[in-house]
Amino acid sequence: MSKTKTRFVCQQCGRVTLRMMGKCPQCGTFNSMVEEVVVEAAKPSSRRPSHLGHSTPRRLADIESGSEDRWQLPIEEFSRVLGGGIVPGSLVLVGGDPGIGKSTLLLSMALLVAETYGPVLYVSGEESERQIKMRAARLRGEPGNGAEPADSAFPEELYLVTETSLDAILAHIASVKPRLVIIDSIQTTYLGDLTSSAGSVSQIRECALRLQALAKTAGIAIFLIGHVTKEGTLAGPRVLEHIVDTVLQLEGDRYQAYRLLRATKNRFGATSEVGVFEMAGSGLLEVRNPSEAFLAERMVNTAGSAIAVTMEGTRPILVEIQGLTSLTAFGNPRRTPNGVDFNRLLLITAVLTKRLGLKLGEQDVFVNVIGGLKVGEPAADLAIATAMASSVLDRPTLADIALIGEIGLSGELRAVNQLPQRLREARQLGFRRVVAPRALRVVETKLDGLDVIQARSLRDALEAALQPADRQREAGRGREPGARPPQG
Repeated sequence: MSKTKTRFVCQQCGRVTLRMMGKCPQCGTFNSMVEEVVVEAAKPSSRRPSHLGHSTPRRLADIESGSEDRWQLPIEEFSRVLGGGIVPGSLVLVGGDPGIGKSTLLLSMALLVAETYGPVLYVSGEESERQIKMRAARLRGEPGNGAEPADSAFPEELYLVTETSLDAILAHIASVKPRLVIIDSIQTTYLGDLTSSAGSVSQIRECALRLQALAKTAGIAIFLIGHVTKEGTLAGPRVLEHIVDTVLQLEGDRYQAYRLLRATKNRFGATSEVGVFEMAGSGLLEVRNPSEAFLAERMVNTAGSAIAVTMEGTRPILVEIQGLTSLTAFGNPRRTPNGVDFNRLLLITAVLTKRLGLKLGEQDVFVNVIGGLKVGEPAADLAIATAMASSVLDRPTLADIALIGEIGLSGELRAVNQLPQRLREARQLGFRRVVAPRALRVVETKLDGLDVIQARSLRDALEAALQPADRQREAGRGREPGARPPQG
């Protein structure tokens, strides 16, 4: 005879309580407790005890350590984030805001895999098969004329199905025998054995565990699309991110055309790797040189602009950071960052005020990272401080200079990692000078055609990066900086 009991589960962290609570006692999230009805069956569990399994301990020396047989994709940005391609038997979770392009990106990947490696099953719980074909037609359409491709343009090995029951999905997988499965989304998938609704903590956990077992035993690569909460984190229990092999986050500003695919967890490659895409009418187009794209609309000899050399995973990216200071009209000056951590902005503002004597206590400070990119590493501190100082002093930054360095509370510049890669990227994009912290090894800063200015303090770095005041007055009178005055 079955028994029924009620419990409350936090959708953010998975904490289970016996009574309803407005705030989760573990993660502190408000209104995240969801009621679940658990039915305890009297029949014995169908799970087989672990001691009856067929696994056999093996010596470490006897295990073959060959390289993973990855599937290479023509989408190089996607392959880079995955660590070099798709690994058979892997379970990948892709998250992002609604409308950011998750389904578009994975459908593009499904078309390429079906043409090259074999059958692909695309399971949708939110869209009809006709809607998916319309998107595929847009991805395969002729650019420029808007003509819909013929049916022969679609791969024969790509199968579509609209289903939310995991039991039915597993039956379709057994009949199609695909090499790649895409489930859109994991929040709409449910198991009939559980009484809770789709998207609950227990449903997401159990569905992910069964899909993980299928991926590991059958060698099928499975991609799961996941929803996000209003805070931008992946919805569902935290254990979902522990179950999967790779967690990809598709980021971007809805008002910008650029999208960033970031790997926050990857068992088959480097974490924090980033791929850059551009949203166009024909889908997501990869951006091979993101630094050049982010600097395309830069205005030189303008106060309040600086170039930072950041590292996204193993890739150096040059971005423009703009700063603006203006006299506040209120009692408390505002600090408004866009793409920069708020606490980091407060720290840099305090250092500029205390160590350099810049009067920012009565100034509103605005900092913006161009292109919708979010810069979180401390190596961009020097560029942020230079953009702010350039605005408050009204002295533009030198046009051919890039900035690298972390700022300490005493106003000193601290060393950053992967400096040679940053310098090579700056030289490749045409920059002739780079301000960097004083390096312990001089060999790291020697590059042909690039003058590396080593600074110990923020004051020295600003003197090297900003145009002199007399040079700025010459530029304001309409002459090129450094040009001789007209004769006669």
